[in-house]
Amino acid sequence: MNHRHRKVLHALFQHPINANIDFKDVEHVLAELGAEIDNKSGSRIGVTLKGHSAAFHHGNHSVPKEEVIQIRKFLENCGVKPEDYPV
Repeated sequence: MNHRHRKVLHALFQHPINANIDFKDVEHVLAELGAEIDNKSGSRIGVTLKGHSAAFHHGNHSVPKEEVIQIRKFLENCGVKPEDYPV
């Protein structure tokens, strides 16, 4: 995982919640973690990682705070910790 991907991963877990994360960056991080990503209807993507599945809304701009919380919970359920990927 390169430096940029690690920065995005840490931004997802940042407190207070960061609302300035580009969704394409999140997609790249998920792919780098080994997730299978498939496009769904209605600007949504399906993500499968380590036996866990979730669907996220694919916006054109920054990821909303509610979506950041959902992505964070998904990654926590998959056992992904930002401290395992130091910046």
